Amino acid sequence: MPKVANSVWIKAPLDRVYAIARDNKSFPEFMDDVDSVTVLEEDGDVVVSQWAARVPAFGLKVRWSQRDEWSREPVMCRFSQVSGDYDSMSGTWEFSEKDGGTLFESVVDYEYSVPGLGPLVGKVIKGLVEKNMDGVLNAIKNRAESGAASS
Repeated sequence: MPKVANSVWIKAPLDRVYAIARDNKSFPEFMDDVDSVTVLEEDGDVVVSQWAARVPAFGLKVRWSQRDEWSREPVMCRFSQVSGDYDSMSGTWEFSEKDGGTLFESVVDYEYSVPGLGPLVGKVIKGLVEKNMDGVLNAIKNRAESGAASS
């Protein structure tokens, strides 16, 4: 299964970055490729949400439901697709204090197959997932550093 790992240092306190990352229903406000996030269930630190996003390079819409398990010890989120367009998708977001700010690390394991198309498409998809995750991390970074409020 392909894996994508990204990280970004954010000049903002860990609690602020964590609060913005956890407030996924606000993502469409500051992430261009995310059309909607609807919380279906919330029970303390477990959240199930329905996502709709765009892949502009291909003019595609991608939809999925995912389960997030948030933790303060260690400060992280484990997530996995419940249903949707990916064959499978899971990963972690980890947050740690570093150099007066926050290190935000993301690892995503995914499988997205296109029947009849081979390894070249797999490389293109991996590049798109890498670009998407860079966009997510940088959008959270920009929001945290700008002082914009999370809902």
